[in-house]
Amino acid sequence: MSEGAEEVINLRSQITCLQNRVRELEEENAKFSSRLSRCRCNELQEKMPREKSENLGEERGEMNSGSKRSGRKKATRKTPGYDTRIMNHHPRRYVALKVMYFGQRFYGFSQEAQMDPSIESEIFKALETTRLLIGDKKEIQYSRCGRTDKGVSAFGQVIALYLRSKLKDIDAHNKHSGETVPEEQDGPPGEIDYVRVLNGVLPKDIRIVGWCPVSSDFSARFSCLSREYKYFFWGDNLNLSVMETAGKKLIGEHDFRNFCKMDALNVHTYRRNVMSFKISPCDMRFEGHQLYAIKIKGRAFLWHQVRCIVAVLFMIGQDAGQALHVHLENECRLYQLQAAIFREALLSLLPLSTDKDSSSNGVTRKKASHVPLMSRETEPSYEERRAKLETAKLRA
Repeated sequence: MSEGAEEVINLRSQITCLQNRVRELEEENAKFSSRLSRCRCNELQEKMPREKSENLGEERGEMNSGSKRSGRKKATRKTPGYDTRIMNHHPRRYVALKVMYFGQRFYGFSQEAQMDPSIESEIFKALETTRLLIGDKKEIQYSRCGRTDKGVSAFGQVIALYLRSKLKDIDAHNKHSGETVPEEQDGPPGEIDYVRVLNGVLPKDIRIVGWCPVSSDFSARFSCLSREYKYFFWGDNLNLSVMETAGKKLIGEHDFRNFCKMDALNVHTYRRNVMSFKISPCDMRFEGHQLYAIKIKGRAFLWHQVRCIVAVLFMIGQDAGQALHVHLENECRLYQLQAAIFREALLSLLPLSTDKDSSSNGVTRKKASHVPLMSRETEPSYEERRAKLETAKLRA
């Protein structure tokens, strides 16, 4: 038998072995699927007492309050052995959550900055603790309305994602009703009370204030019609009318690349539309000092755009325009002085033989007469110098 025929026989035997192994794995997979379908983790979750969840939320709230004093991240106890994939047999629904938080102790909303604590990381910890997550971020179609910076609070942040549900007929209940279920209501009959469950484990400075079912094509980011920011400040020593006049000039669509922190990797256009701008007093005074708020509304904002706008408005309110005018006048005088020096340098480089050579004060320069080298006077020789010295000695 030739070597080629032997190789063919060996390959066929290997293929047969692989096919048998695939059949064995398929049989094992079918057995595991059958066991998973009979899993009672859903029933155990429903029987979990509510008091345990609420007590857990109080403990986490106290722990996070302590982290504010220490300024360090405290390790939180993770649920051992929890994998969101084991919940795939549960029904789920696509919902939008309305979130309120006070951002003084957080490093912003997004957990992608790798700085803890962040609001987003705390929300996902609560979702994992309450077993509401089914799958990873890609599978749950997670979206958020925006990303607030460090220290910024929000009272109407919206996130959308798939969560575990008790309702079997999800298609019938997952239609967008347009109504938000507030914190004081329990939601549809038989459904999980997402507000109560999540607020039981979230820290005290993060609250879920409502939720509503949304269609699967809803995006918390791109379905948002507008975003509104308020910046509170004391109005001492500020020209508020000039600030508001300057702020009104921002209304409309403009290129705001000079009013933001550039993110050239992710942002390719810096044109944004500001819908409204207003400076108004608040119902708060302290020892004769009035509190004001800058309210700016737009379709979307760039990174640090609001902060940069407010910083420029403060400069305008502090009469920085006059200081800028004086600064530009001084710069202009300096440039004129340097220009005069450069002009004199250029004039000194002009040919001296031209009739047009003259100084700036009107004095005509003397014409230079060229004497050939061989016709020029020469210095006395050594002998001539010695003879002159000897003659001087004799006369003396």
